[in-house]
Amino acid sequence: QLQLVESGGGLVQSGGSLRLSCASSAATLDAYTIAWFRQGPGKEREGVSCIEAFGTRTKSVDSVKGRFTISRDNAKIAVYLEMNSLNYEDKALYYCASQLKKYSINVATMRAAERYDYWGQGAQVTVSS
Repeated sequence: QLQLVESGGGLVQSGGSLRLSCASSAATLDAYTIAWFRQGPGKEREGVSCIEAFGTRTKSVDSVKGRFTISRDNAKIAVYLEMNSLNYEDKALYYCASQLKKYSINVATMRAAERYDYWGQGAQVTVSS
């Protein structure tokens, strides 16, 4: 059973930056498609970004394009979500999710939570004005 642990959340002022990390119990995450989801207060869960297995292709939701970047570390044991120019709408609990499968990187892979069997416990991001 793969375990995922998110870290790096916190309180930041509007316009600020945070970097979320997703670490796992696996020797490598390279074989996994990884996605970041978020759920804000009173909102449905939303797919934010995803990155392909065995590669670097990514996709992000329009609301974060140009501000958020998903990436893998060189050792392929962690995945990051670099978040810049944060605003109040980004306040949410952010989850890392993974699946041992090379999905095509498209909107479905980014949005479909049911494609992922492994989830972290979440990292809270709060943005103050």
